[in-house]
Amino acid sequence: MIGKLPEAVLESIIETIPLEFSVIDESEKVLAWNKHETRIFKRPKEVVGRDVRKCHPKNSLHKVETIIKEMKEGTREKARFWIDILIGPENQKQKVMIEYYALRSKDGKYLGCLESSQNISEIQSLEGEKRLLD
Repeated sequence: MIGKLPEAVLESIIETIPLEFSVIDESEKVLAWNKHETRIFKRPKEVVGRDVRKCHPKNSLHKVETIIKEMKEGTREKARFWIDILIGPENQKQKVMIEYYALRSKDGKYLGCLESSQNISEIQSLEGEKRLLD
């Protein structure tokens, strides 16, 4: 990154970007997440510091473990998948994209993993062009 951001600006960016994310460290402990009040995949604050395995449904846990293992080994940098889930007060089916990214130091050492989730239903419905300020 070029330049330095004041902490208040960085926090505002993290809460403003149009996706939610969670971060785990190299020991697979949950460090933090954003958009606590509006998350698609909600979790209690007590999850901070817990093993990431306690945050995923049992039917997908082995896949999460494989992704993290491969990131630690250096054979994988990211994983992307999407699912249809019911979201919102009207429980409408929405397409959610979930991505995992390996976090690495400048010398390539594994530092942890960033998991992001984004409702992409609106993006999928885009057609044509819309120019700035149109």
